[in-house]
Amino acid sequence: MDEKQIMKKYKNKDLTVIWKPKKCIHAAVCVEMLPNVYDPNTKPWIKAENASAEELIAQIDRCPSGALSYELENARAESNEIENLSVDIAENGPILIKGKIKITHASGETEFKDKTTAFCRCGASSNKPYCDGQHKKINFEG
Repeated sequence: MDEKQIMKKYKNKDLTVIWKPKKCIHAAVCVEMLPNVYDPNTKPWIKAENASAEELIAQIDRCPSGALSYELENARAESNEIENLSVDIAENGPILIKGKIKITHASGETEFKDKTTAFCRCGASSNKPYCDGQHKKINFEG
């Protein structure tokens, strides 16, 4: 869907953190969980070497927008299997689906997600079906 999405990668010895800035809703979960890794006031703002792969994975799996993801150095083959799903409705915010999911867009294009994915609930996102944080700007209540 995105023609040319900006993607930045930050490595430590076991893992590569992938950041897609256009997807970020600035929930600050990353900064709160690992302030020694994520510091928006410095360049580069992500210092993956300051945490273990396990710490990074635990934090990235909690990213509500999916702007952060990771690749393991000795990565297993990606599975398209849907398992262990949970759905949370964020107060005044997006629908958060956690787990492996297959998304089929109206165009017929499919994609797979394997961590938390935030879906727009307010209707104002410019990145539909995904949340881009517009709910905060329009004071969405729901």
